[in-house]
Amino acid sequence: MEIKFFKPTVKHIKQMQELVKPEVDNGNILLRTEDEMANTIRSYTVVTVDNKLAGFTALHIHSCRLAEVRSLIISKEFRGLKLGKKLVEACIEEGKKYELEQILSLTYEQGFFESVGFRKIEKENIPEHKIWADCIRCKHFPICDEIAMVYDL
Repeated sequence: MEIKFFKPTVKHIKQMQELVKPEVDNGNILLRTEDEMANTIRSYTVVTVDNKLAGFTALHIHSCRLAEVRSLIISKEFRGLKLGKKLVEACIEEGKKYELEQILSLTYEQGFFESVGFRKIEKENIPEHKIWADCIRCKHFPICDEIAMVYDL
């Protein structure tokens, strides 16, 4: 089994959107349009298994101190291989490279993020308010049931 982690190109976007579509449809992950993904393609990291897209995530930088892990998805076919953990760890390393202070995640998977070193915080304590700009597009807005978690770099 050959596993590769790499930065995608815009040619990967359609396939990435197909992979994440079920989670977008059920409201667990926000829809990112093709243009939005193209505009932020440098923030994504993908993983393939035997040249098949297995998952991806993005590290979105909000400010000089805070970034956010976004759109973390692993194909059901490849769950159990710790690929999600490795993608988040890649985000942590990228955050360190950019000398950020914290990485945020808004998630339904508290245990997973705790296993990677994140800690739960109250949503009211999220330092930058501009992260809420995306929330209006969520199918659960304004009743947010996600858990806010941070990783201190």
